[in-house]
Amino acid sequence: MQSLAPSSTINIKSILRTPSPSPSPSLFRHHRLTFTVNSAARRFDSAPNTGSITNPAVPPSAPPPPAAPATPATGGVGKSRADWQSSCAILASKVVSQQQNTEKTGGADNITVVNGHKTLDLVPVEKIPKPLTITDLSPAPMHGSTLRVAYQGVPGAYSEAAAGKAYPDCEAIPCDQFEVAFQAVELWIADRAVLPVENSLGGSIHRNYDLLLRHRLHIVGEVQLPVHHCLLALPGVRKEFINRVISHPQALAQCELTLTKLGLTVTREAVDDTAGAAEFVSANKLRDTAAIASARAAELYNLNILADGIQDDSSNITRFVMLARDPIIPRTDRPFKTSIVFAHDKGTSVLFKVLSAFAFRNISLTKIESRPHRNRPIRLVDDANVGTAKHFEYMFYVDFEASMADVRAQNALAEVQEFTSFLRVLGSYPMDMTPWSPSRGD
Repeated sequence: MQSLAPSSTINIKSILRTPSPSPSPSLFRHHRLTFTVNSAARRFDSAPNTGSITNPAVPPSAPPPPAAPATPATGGVGKSRADWQSSCAILASKVVSQQQNTEKTGGADNITVVNGHKTLDLVPVEKIPKPLTITDLSPAPMHGSTLRVAYQGVPGAYSEAAAGKAYPDCEAIPCDQFEVAFQAVELWIADRAVLPVENSLGGSIHRNYDLLLRHRLHIVGEVQLPVHHCLLALPGVRKEFINRVISHPQALAQCELTLTKLGLTVTREAVDDTAGAAEFVSANKLRDTAAIASARAAELYNLNILADGIQDDSSNITRFVMLARDPIIPRTDRPFKTSIVFAHDKGTSVLFKVLSAFAFRNISLTKIESRPHRNRPIRLVDDANVGTAKHFEYMFYVDFEASMADVRAQNALAEVQEFTSFLRVLGSYPMDMTPWSPSRGD
């Protein structure tokens, strides 16, 4: 044990002779002594009676010197071994309560002495920073927490309504492009993304199928949302004054017949999303332009509804998929759907073999979509008799009703892999089994 520095030496007698029944806290605040009752008693018994604390090297096996005869002390405290142990205990308790049993020495290495043992100069316990974890970067989705869900469009878009249906009470994050929504999840800005992939009238949204292949997100669910279109304009504007209608291309296609029946000979212009069209009309005070959007968009952007439910077919549903960074664990206790994408390089006969792998196992397909193979769009076939033929190469997207936890699905994909040059499972997720019937409102 190292001896205390001279500047930290405290005369015990001077402390005990003070009128105060207990040692002064300020005195120990400056010197920050730390010792135990036994070590303090041993140092007193083994040291010459000089009245100051020292630290001589006394072998542990050496017998303690005889105790000095008890003599009256001026401060009212005896000098027997028992009296000194009691006095040291009082001093030690005061130091422990005020200084956390630490004493710093002025060494170059900034070493702390705790009860005579060298330790590192650590940060106080109450000031230790919490280790950074992945939950600090982005709170993990849990029951009761606010989930951040990215969608394409502005507030009032159908995608926002789909995000609210998929994740009630979530924090919806609008994105100006589909690509941005994918990146928001990948960069931990959002926990989920809800994006449309197909509509019952307009068909597939090819852009998102291409992005599913480009990015590494996983489909963790689906939600189907009835679409209810309205014709919106500024307050006070009548249909006769409208000469232009703007909206998303899908919305314009879904309302084409109804617009004609309304007797509107208007120019139709496509914009990025339906709610964005309503926002554009409202922000620019366009009195000759109407927008096709939802009733919520009319409320948000202070527009009047000129015509309600103008979609050509009341059975107008858009299917959205929910995307996450990690896949979910497939189950078999409820209906599941699995989405895959594959490519082959041996002609159209391979497609028949792939589909047969599902048919032989009684697995129903709910969708098959082909998209150009961007990395190899053309396949050349040389034949000595007929010359060189050029064939388009495709990627095939397939949805089938089975969970990856189902042995049938596992065996089917094992067989598919034998016939394909590329195979990827985009996700295995619960099917949306929400009852639906055509309605006039969302």
